Amino acid sequence: MRDFLTRLGIEPTNSGAATTTGFLETSGPERSITSPVDGSPIAAVRLATRDDYEHVVVEAQRVFRGWRMLPAPKRGEIIREVGEALRQHKDDLGRLVTYEVGKVLSEGLGEIQESIDMADLAVGMSRQLCGLSMHSERPAHRMYEQWHPLGVVGIITAFNFPNAVWAWNAMVATIAGDTTIWKPSLKAPLTAIATHKVCDAVFQRHGWGGVLNLVIGDDADVGEAMIADRRLPLISATGSTRMGRHVGQVVAGRLGRTLLELGGNNAVIVHRDADLDLALRGIVFGACGTAGQRCTSTRRVFLHESIAQPFLDRLVRAYQSLSVGDPLEASTLVGPLIDEDAVAMYERALVTITEQGGEILCGGKRVARPGSYVEPTLVRASHEMSIVAEETFAPILYVFTYSDLDEAIALQNSVDQGLSSAIFTDSFRASERFLSHAGSDCGIANVNIGTSGAEIGGAFGGEKDTGGGREAGSDSWKAYMRRQTCTLNGSAELPLAQGVTFDL
Repeated sequence: MRDFLTRLGIEPTNSGAATTTGFLETSGPERSITSPVDGSPIAAVRLATRDDYEHVVVEAQRVFRGWRMLPAPKRGEIIREVGEALRQHKDDLGRLVTYEVGKVLSEGLGEIQESIDMADLAVGMSRQLCGLSMHSERPAHRMYEQWHPLGVVGIITAFNFPNAVWAWNAMVATIAGDTTIWKPSLKAPLTAIATHKVCDAVFQRHGWGGVLNLVIGDDADVGEAMIADRRLPLISATGSTRMGRHVGQVVAGRLGRTLLELGGNNAVIVHRDADLDLALRGIVFGACGTAGQRCTSTRRVFLHESIAQPFLDRLVRAYQSLSVGDPLEASTLVGPLIDEDAVAMYERALVTITEQGGEILCGGKRVARPGSYVEPTLVRASHEMSIVAEETFAPILYVFTYSDLDEAIALQNSVDQGLSSAIFTDSFRASERFLSHAGSDCGIANVNIGTSGAEIGGAFGGEKDTGGGREAGSDSWKAYMRRQTCTLNGSAELPLAQGVTFDL
């Protein structure tokens, strides 16, 4: 069943660092990786130490000095081949994502497709790293801006998207002329190893080993070293708001840059004139896809009072029909949580929900089978419940009713997070109200689609405690480069700006 592991080069024990010539002999402790699908061990990783990390950084710096000089379209050609390599290995990589983190197979395959799409987007960007030309106020002077690579970019990813989030960053950073160091989640290192092997082989074939680098280590030895390292001008980090606050503070302390993609507490508003069939599908996928472990997962639903009860009845029936089980089976819609800690968090949240007066309408139990499975859960909630303002990384959906659209938008915006939002309505005025300056305060605002499932053509990210970062989208390359303003004087005179005189 697991031949795909062999095809991807996953061994019983794997090294936790890779740079110019491939994988290093790391010397840290061994970490066993267990699948949430059936609770069985998959393989082990020998973690990187601080010394291993230091070796990788030095090599990444060295390679950067040459890589930045390669013309951007030539860099794009290599990324085009990376996209082709991912296409060739899509099935095996998708199965590994599913087996390692528990996504249903269509989601695992979809994640690899997202990385392929990201490569395609980056290829186009490699010919569009454009700066503006400006008119100078001084005679015979010309002004323009140009963009230079930053250097070595640190990429810290979470377990729930163990392939795609790296691609969002690495594909664009490399066409921009940067080299990268990837620190994946210790809950999903095997996908990182396999992805690195597939993509780095392309760079190695072109003589550019060390553009992509991998370091798998714990936060104390590797994570803290990365975020404090002045040699890494940009840290792109995806994870919890708590983690992001720490990363942001440390990197800001050395005046470095951060690109933060943090928590979400996303809401859907179902207005009185909504297409209820459409809304039902969007909400159920948004709340239950990836077992509620997406930063864009739907956590809250606001139903207009005129349609609330009949729609809620349909929602309960839909939840009761969901197939929870082995994500490698085609009929499964909801796979497991990532591990036992996630199950414990789910169970603690249910206790708190009951204590705060929430009514569990369906679900709310662990599924009795090997692995980390729980029932998707619907809760009739009130705004007095403090837990609804928190992000619980599990398939728990809070349902509210409202009478006035402005009230619903205000309640949607009342939480600290600001990632994704959606409204289902056939009213032009309602949708425009939702999208206006006084509407949704999230980085993503959707009409007649759910909160989850963004395309790489649009900038992805959010506001407030979501961190303010943006990945993918048309001008995302600017995050990985530095802007330089250039002024050229073609005259024999030296006039000063703003009419200032200084005659010797």
